[in-house]
Amino acid sequence: MSNWDLMMPGMGLTAIGLAGVTISYSGIAHTFVDGMHALTGLTMFIGLIFLSTGILDGGISTSNRAKATTLVIISIALGFGTFALTMNSSNYTITLVGLLMAIAFPSIIIAYLAMKMPQYAKPVGVIVALAGATGIIVWFAFGLVSPDTYMINEPIVEKERKEIQLAGPIFTITILENSSIQGNPDYEPDVAHVPKGHTIKWTNADAVAHTVTSSVDFGDTFNSNMINAGEEFTLDTSKLASGEYEYMCVVHPWMTATLIIEEPKEDVKVSIPQGAGTQQIGQVYFDPEVIQVPVGTTVIWENTDDAIHTVTSGNSQEGANGSFDSDMIAAGDSFKFTFNAPGKEDYFCMVHPWMAGSVEIQ
Repeated sequence: MSNWDLMMPGMGLTAIGLAGVTISYSGIAHTFVDGMHALTGLTMFIGLIFLSTGILDGGISTSNRAKATTLVIISIALGFGTFALTMNSSNYTITLVGLLMAIAFPSIIIAYLAMKMPQYAKPVGVIVALAGATGIIVWFAFGLVSPDTYMINEPIVEKERKEIQLAGPIFTITILENSSIQGNPDYEPDVAHVPKGHTIKWTNADAVAHTVTSSVDFGDTFNSNMINAGEEFTLDTSKLASGEYEYMCVVHPWMTATLIIEEPKEDVKVSIPQGAGTQQIGQVYFDPEVIQVPVGTTVIWENTDDAIHTVTSGNSQEGANGSFDSDMIAAGDSFKFTFNAPGKEDYFCMVHPWMAGSVEIQ
Protein backbone atom coordinates (compact mmCIF):
# COMPACT_ATOMS: atom_id res chain seq x y z
CA MET A 1 0.00 0.00 0.00
CA SER A 2 1.12 3.55 -0.66
CA ASN A 3 1.91 5.88 2.23
CA TRP A 4 -0.32 8.94 1.86
CA ASP A 5 1.40 10.76 4.71
CA LEU A 6 4.50 10.85 2.51
CA MET A 7 2.76 11.18 -0.84
CA MET A 8 0.78 14.33 -0.08
CA PRO A 9 3.73 16.57 0.90
CA GLY A 10 5.70 14.96 -1.89
CA MET A 11 3.07 15.93 -4.46
CA GLY A 12 2.95 19.51 -3.18
CA LEU A 13 6.70 20.01 -3.10
CA THR A 14 7.15 18.42 -6.51
CA ALA A 15 4.46 20.59 -8.10
CA ILE A 16 6.00 23.75 -6.61
CA GLY A 17 9.43 22.67 -7.81
CA LEU A 18 8.20 21.93 -11.33
CA ALA A 19 6.48 25.30 -11.55
CA GLY A 20 9.52 27.15 -10.25
CA VAL A 21 12.01 25.39 -12.51
CA THR A 22 9.79 26.02 -15.54
CA ILE A 23 9.34 29.70 -14.68
CA SER A 24 13.06 30.15 -14.08
CA TYR A 25 14.38 28.48 -17.21
CA SER A 26 11.67 29.80 -19.53
CA GLY A 27 13.01 33.30 -18.94
CA ILE A 28 9.94 34.62 -17.12
CA ALA A 29 11.65 35.31 -13.78
CA HIS A 30 14.04 37.94 -15.11
CA THR A 31 15.19 39.62 -11.95
CA PHE A 32 15.38 36.77 -9.43
CA VAL A 33 16.19 33.88 -11.76
CA ASP A 34 19.32 32.70 -9.92
CA GLY A 35 17.52 32.43 -6.61
CA MET A 36 14.60 30.65 -8.26
CA HIS A 37 16.96 28.08 -9.77
CA ALA A 38 18.46 27.12 -6.43
CA LEU A 39 15.23 27.18 -4.43
CA THR A 40 13.01 25.32 -6.89
CA GLY A 41 15.65 22.72 -7.69
CA LEU A 42 16.04 21.89 -4.00
CA THR A 43 12.28 21.89 -3.44
CA MET A 44 11.71 19.55 -6.36
CA PHE A 45 14.48 17.19 -5.24
CA ILE A 46 13.02 16.88 -1.71
CA GLY A 47 9.48 16.57 -3.08
CA LEU A 48 10.41 13.69 -5.37
CA ILE A 49 12.03 11.81 -2.50
CA PHE A 50 8.85 12.15 -0.41
CA LEU A 51 6.67 11.28 -3.39
CA SER A 52 8.64 8.22 -4.46
CA THR A 53 8.86 6.95 -0.90
CA GLY A 54 5.10 7.34 -0.46
CA ILE A 55 4.22 5.57 -3.71
CA LEU A 56 6.65 2.70 -3.29
CA ASP A 57 6.15 2.16 0.45
CA GLY A 58 5.31 -1.53 0.86
CA GLY A 59 5.96 -2.31 -2.79
CA ILE A 60 4.48 -1.09 -6.04
CA SER A 61 0.79 -0.50 -5.42
CA THR A 62 -1.85 -1.70 -7.88
CA SER A 63 -4.79 0.11 -6.28
CA ASN A 64 -6.91 2.46 -8.38
CA ARG A 65 -6.14 5.32 -6.01
CA ALA A 66 -2.39 4.88 -6.49
CA LYS A 67 -2.83 4.60 -10.26
CA ALA A 68 -4.91 7.78 -10.33
CA THR A 69 -2.33 9.60 -8.22
CA THR A 70 0.48 8.49 -10.50
CA LEU A 71 -1.53 9.61 -13.55
CA VAL A 72 -2.07 13.05 -12.00
CA ILE A 73 1.64 13.40 -11.24
CA ILE A 74 2.61 12.37 -14.76
CA SER A 75 0.04 14.79 -16.23
CA ILE A 76 1.41 17.68 -14.17
CA ALA A 77 4.97 16.85 -15.18
CA LEU A 78 4.04 16.55 -18.86
CA GLY A 79 2.07 19.79 -18.69
CA PHE A 80 4.97 21.76 -17.27
CA GLY A 81 7.38 20.02 -19.63
CA THR A 82 5.27 20.92 -22.66
CA PHE A 83 5.03 24.52 -21.50
CA ALA A 84 8.79 24.71 -21.00
CA LEU A 85 9.52 23.30 -24.45
CA THR A 86 7.00 25.45 -26.34
CA MET A 87 7.07 28.75 -24.41
CA ASN A 88 10.77 28.85 -23.66
CA SER A 89 12.13 32.35 -24.47
CA SER A 90 15.77 31.34 -24.05
CA ASN A 91 18.04 28.69 -25.52
CA TYR A 92 18.03 26.53 -22.40
CA THR A 93 15.62 23.79 -23.53
CA ILE A 94 18.23 21.03 -23.41
CA THR A 95 19.52 22.36 -20.10
CA LEU A 96 16.00 22.31 -18.67
CA VAL A 97 15.36 18.72 -19.73
CA GLY A 98 18.74 17.63 -18.40
CA LEU A 99 18.14 19.39 -15.09
CA LEU A 100 14.76 17.72 -14.61
CA MET A 101 16.26 14.30 -15.35
CA ALA A 102 19.26 14.93 -13.09
CA ILE A 103 16.93 15.80 -10.22
CA ALA A 104 14.27 13.14 -10.82
CA PHE A 105 16.30 9.98 -11.42
CA PRO A 106 18.65 10.09 -8.39
CA SER A 107 15.83 11.04 -6.02
CA ILE A 108 13.61 8.16 -7.20
CA ILE A 109 16.50 5.65 -7.08
CA ILE A 110 17.54 6.70 -3.58
CA ALA A 111 13.95 6.53 -2.33
CA TYR A 112 13.44 3.06 -3.83
CA LEU A 113 16.70 1.68 -2.45
CA ALA A 114 15.94 3.13 0.98
CA MET A 115 12.86 0.86 1.20
CA LYS A 116 13.77 -2.20 -0.83
CA MET A 117 17.51 -2.47 -0.25
CA PRO A 118 18.40 -0.17 2.63
CA GLN A 119 21.94 -1.55 2.72
CA TYR A 120 22.60 0.08 -0.68
CA ALA A 121 20.84 3.38 -0.03
CA LYS A 122 23.71 5.00 1.81
CA PRO A 123 26.44 4.03 -0.70
CA VAL A 124 24.32 5.19 -3.64
CA GLY A 125 23.57 8.49 -1.88
CA VAL A 126 27.27 9.00 -1.21
CA ILE A 127 28.09 8.27 -4.86
CA VAL A 128 25.51 10.80 -6.06
CA ALA A 129 26.83 13.44 -3.66
CA LEU A 130 30.45 12.79 -4.70
CA ALA A 131 29.50 12.93 -8.37
CA GLY A 132 27.77 16.27 -7.88
CA ALA A 133 30.70 17.66 -5.92
CA THR A 134 33.14 16.45 -8.58
CA GLY A 135 31.12 18.16 -11.30
CA ILE A 136 31.14 21.44 -9.39
CA ILE A 137 34.88 21.25 -8.72
CA VAL A 138 35.64 20.45 -12.37
CA TRP A 139 33.45 23.33 -13.53
CA PHE A 140 35.29 25.76 -11.26
CA ALA A 141 38.69 24.35 -12.22
CA PHE A 142 38.13 24.63 -15.97
CA GLY A 143 36.65 28.06 -15.45
CA LEU A 144 39.90 29.26 -13.89
CA VAL A 145 42.30 27.89 -16.51
CA SER A 146 40.28 27.91 -19.73
CA PRO A 147 40.78 30.63 -22.39
CA ASP A 148 37.33 31.96 -21.49
CA THR A 149 38.10 32.69 -17.85
CA TYR A 150 34.54 33.20 -16.74
CA MET A 151 35.49 32.64 -13.09
CA ILE A 152 37.90 35.58 -13.03
CA ASN A 153 36.49 39.07 -12.73
CA GLU A 154 37.47 41.31 -15.60
CA PRO A 155 38.99 44.67 -14.72
CA ILE A 156 36.42 47.42 -14.52
CA VAL A 157 36.98 50.07 -17.16
CA GLU A 158 35.20 53.31 -16.48
CA LYS A 159 33.47 54.60 -19.56
CA GLU A 160 33.04 58.23 -20.30
CA ARG A 161 29.62 59.28 -19.15
CA LYS A 162 27.44 60.79 -21.81
CA GLU A 163 24.73 63.23 -20.92
CA ILE A 164 21.36 61.71 -21.70
CA GLN A 165 19.24 63.88 -23.94
CA LEU A 166 15.62 63.56 -22.84
CA ALA A 167 13.03 63.51 -25.61
CA GLY A 168 10.00 65.74 -25.18
CA PRO A 169 8.56 67.35 -22.05
CA ILE A 170 9.15 65.65 -18.69
CA PHE A 171 6.36 63.88 -16.81
CA THR A 172 7.45 63.18 -13.24
CA ILE A 173 6.31 60.19 -11.17
CA THR A 174 7.54 59.76 -7.60
CA ILE A 175 8.17 56.47 -5.80
CA LEU A 176 6.96 57.60 -2.40
CA GLU A 177 8.74 57.29 0.92
CA ASN A 178 7.93 54.07 2.83
CA SER A 179 6.21 52.65 -0.26
CA SER A 180 7.95 49.33 0.41
CA ILE A 181 5.56 48.79 3.34
CA GLN A 182 2.50 46.95 2.07
CA GLY A 183 -0.61 49.12 2.21
CA ASN A 184 1.21 52.46 1.96
CA PRO A 185 0.84 54.72 -1.10
CA ASP A 186 3.48 53.75 -3.64
CA TYR A 187 3.61 55.60 -6.97
CA GLU A 188 2.42 59.21 -7.30
CA PRO A 189 0.38 59.64 -9.38
CA ASP A 190 -1.03 56.14 -9.18
CA VAL A 191 -2.73 56.56 -12.56
CA ALA A 192 -0.67 58.72 -14.92
CA HIS A 193 -2.09 60.16 -18.15
CA VAL A 194 0.92 60.91 -20.33
CA PRO A 195 0.83 62.33 -23.87
CA LYS A 196 2.79 60.21 -26.31
CA GLY A 197 6.21 61.72 -26.95
CA HIS A 198 6.75 62.88 -23.37
CA THR A 199 9.57 61.48 -21.27
CA ILE A 200 8.49 59.93 -17.97
CA LYS A 201 10.91 60.30 -15.08
CA TRP A 202 10.48 58.12 -12.00
CA THR A 203 12.31 59.37 -8.91
CA ASN A 204 12.85 57.02 -5.96
CA ALA A 205 12.13 59.02 -2.80
CA ASP A 206 12.14 55.86 -0.67
CA ALA A 207 15.10 54.55 1.33
CA VAL A 208 15.19 51.15 -0.43
CA ALA A 209 15.57 50.03 -4.03
CA HIS A 210 12.55 49.57 -6.31
CA THR A 211 11.82 48.77 -9.94
CA VAL A 212 9.43 50.04 -12.59
CA THR A 213 8.49 46.91 -14.54
CA SER A 214 5.65 46.38 -17.01
CA SER A 215 3.37 43.75 -15.46
CA VAL A 216 1.69 41.90 -18.32
CA ASP A 217 4.93 40.83 -20.03
CA PHE A 218 7.26 40.80 -17.01
CA GLY A 219 9.38 43.73 -18.17
CA ASP A 220 9.56 43.20 -21.93
CA THR A 221 7.86 46.55 -22.64
CA PHE A 222 9.87 48.51 -20.08
CA ASN A 223 11.97 47.62 -17.07
CA SER A 224 14.08 49.94 -14.96
CA ASN A 225 16.08 47.25 -13.14
CA MET A 226 16.97 48.39 -9.62
CA ILE A 227 16.40 52.09 -8.86
CA ASN A 228 18.36 52.83 -5.70
CA ALA A 229 17.31 55.48 -3.19
CA GLY A 230 17.55 58.93 -4.76
CA GLU A 231 18.09 57.61 -8.29
CA GLU A 232 15.90 58.08 -11.35
CA PHE A 233 14.63 56.10 -14.31
CA THR A 234 13.44 57.68 -17.56
CA LEU A 235 11.22 56.26 -20.30
CA ASP A 236 10.70 57.74 -23.76
CA THR A 237 7.00 57.27 -24.52
CA SER A 238 7.43 57.96 -28.24
CA LYS A 239 8.33 54.28 -28.59
CA LEU A 240 5.14 53.09 -26.88
CA ALA A 241 1.78 52.57 -28.53
CA SER A 242 -1.14 54.55 -27.16
CA GLY A 243 -2.99 52.59 -24.50
CA GLU A 244 -2.93 51.45 -20.89
CA TYR A 245 0.11 49.86 -19.25
CA GLU A 246 0.14 48.41 -15.76
CA TYR A 247 3.48 48.27 -13.99
CA MET A 248 4.85 47.06 -10.68
CA CYS A 249 7.92 46.76 -8.47
CA VAL A 250 9.29 43.21 -8.70
CA VAL A 251 10.97 43.61 -5.30
CA HIS A 252 7.68 44.62 -3.66
CA PRO A 253 4.99 43.17 -5.98
CA TRP A 254 2.12 44.81 -4.08
CA MET A 255 3.35 48.14 -5.47
CA THR A 256 1.35 48.63 -8.68
CA ALA A 257 0.32 51.60 -10.82
CA THR A 258 -1.11 52.40 -14.24
CA LEU A 259 0.38 54.33 -17.12
CA ILE A 260 -2.00 55.63 -19.82
CA ILE A 261 -0.29 56.80 -23.01
CA GLU A 262 -2.52 59.21 -24.90
CA GLU A 263 -2.26 60.81 -28.30
CA PRO A 264 -0.62 64.25 -28.05
CA LYS A 265 -2.99 67.14 -27.48
CA GLU A 266 -2.78 70.47 -29.26
CA ASP A 267 -0.93 73.21 -27.42
CA VAL A 268 -2.97 76.08 -26.01
CA LYS A 269 -1.55 79.59 -26.32
CA VAL A 270 -1.99 82.49 -23.91
CA SER A 271 -0.81 85.95 -24.91
CA ILE A 272 0.68 88.62 -22.65
CA PRO A 273 -0.56 91.66 -24.61
CA GLN A 274 0.87 95.13 -25.03
CA GLY A 275 0.47 97.32 -21.96
CA ALA A 276 0.01 94.41 -19.55
CA GLY A 277 2.69 95.86 -17.28
CA THR A 278 0.55 98.96 -16.65
CA GLN A 279 -2.31 98.65 -14.19
CA GLN A 280 -5.35 100.40 -15.62
CA ILE A 281 -9.06 99.88 -16.13
CA GLY A 282 -9.90 97.84 -19.21
CA GLN A 283 -6.38 96.50 -19.67
CA VAL A 284 -6.09 92.79 -20.53
CA TYR A 285 -3.19 91.15 -18.71
CA PHE A 286 -3.42 87.55 -19.95
CA ASP A 287 -5.41 86.69 -23.06
CA PRO A 288 -7.41 84.62 -22.35
CA GLU A 289 -7.37 85.12 -18.60
CA VAL A 290 -9.06 81.79 -17.76
CA ILE A 291 -8.60 78.65 -19.86
CA GLN A 292 -9.89 75.09 -19.58
CA VAL A 293 -7.67 72.28 -20.89
CA PRO A 294 -7.60 68.46 -20.75
CA VAL A 295 -4.99 66.66 -18.66
CA GLY A 296 -1.71 66.43 -20.55
CA THR A 297 -2.11 69.73 -22.41
CA THR A 298 0.85 72.06 -22.87
CA VAL A 299 0.09 75.76 -22.40
CA ILE A 300 2.38 78.32 -24.06
CA TRP A 301 2.54 81.90 -22.78
CA GLU A 302 3.87 84.36 -25.36
CA ASN A 303 5.10 87.76 -24.22
CA THR A 304 4.04 90.28 -26.86
CA ASP A 305 4.51 93.18 -24.45
CA ASP A 306 7.60 95.39 -24.32
CA ALA A 307 8.13 94.71 -20.60
CA ILE A 308 9.55 91.66 -18.81
CA HIS A 309 7.01 89.36 -17.11
CA THR A 310 6.79 86.04 -15.27
CA VAL A 311 4.21 83.25 -15.22
CA THR A 312 4.31 81.95 -11.65
CA SER A 313 1.87 79.52 -10.02
CA GLY A 314 0.10 80.94 -6.96
CA ASN A 315 -1.32 84.40 -6.31
CA SER A 316 -0.13 87.83 -5.21
CA GLN A 317 -1.59 87.46 -1.70
CA GLU A 318 -0.03 84.10 -0.75
CA GLY A 319 2.92 84.11 -3.13
CA ALA A 320 4.30 81.35 -5.35
CA ASN A 321 3.26 77.76 -4.56
CA GLY A 322 6.06 76.03 -6.49
CA SER A 323 4.03 74.23 -9.16
CA PHE A 324 5.65 76.13 -12.03
CA ASP A 325 7.62 79.31 -12.63
CA SER A 326 8.83 80.78 -15.89
CA ASP A 327 11.51 83.08 -14.44
CA MET A 328 11.81 86.29 -16.46
CA ILE A 329 10.19 86.22 -19.91
CA ALA A 330 11.72 88.91 -22.08
CA ALA A 331 9.76 90.68 -24.81
CA GLY A 332 9.19 88.30 -27.71
CA ASP A 333 10.02 85.19 -25.67
CA SER A 334 7.68 82.49 -24.43
CA PHE A 335 7.25 79.91 -21.66
CA LYS A 336 5.45 76.58 -21.79
CA PHE A 337 4.28 74.12 -19.16
CA THR A 338 2.42 70.79 -19.39
CA PHE A 339 -0.41 70.15 -16.93
CA ASN A 340 -0.44 66.46 -16.04
CA ALA A 341 -2.92 66.36 -13.17
CA PRO A 342 -6.55 67.52 -12.93
CA GLY A 343 -7.40 70.56 -10.82
CA LYS A 344 -7.07 74.33 -10.96
CA GLU A 345 -3.84 76.33 -11.10
CA ASP A 346 -3.86 80.07 -10.45
CA TYR A 347 -0.88 82.10 -11.62
CA PHE A 348 0.38 85.69 -11.62
CA CYS A 349 3.29 87.89 -12.67
CA MET A 350 5.78 88.48 -9.85
CA VAL A 351 6.98 91.70 -11.48
CA HIS A 352 3.44 93.05 -11.92
CA PRO A 353 1.36 91.23 -9.26
CA TRP A 354 -1.95 92.66 -10.51
CA MET A 355 -1.56 90.43 -13.56
CA ALA A 356 -3.36 87.14 -12.80
CA GLY A 357 -4.88 84.20 -14.64
CA SER A 358 -5.91 80.59 -14.08
CA VAL A 359 -5.84 77.20 -15.78
CA GLU A 360 -8.58 74.64 -15.14
CA ILE A 361 -7.34 71.12 -15.92
CA GLN A 362 -10.07 68.55 -16.60
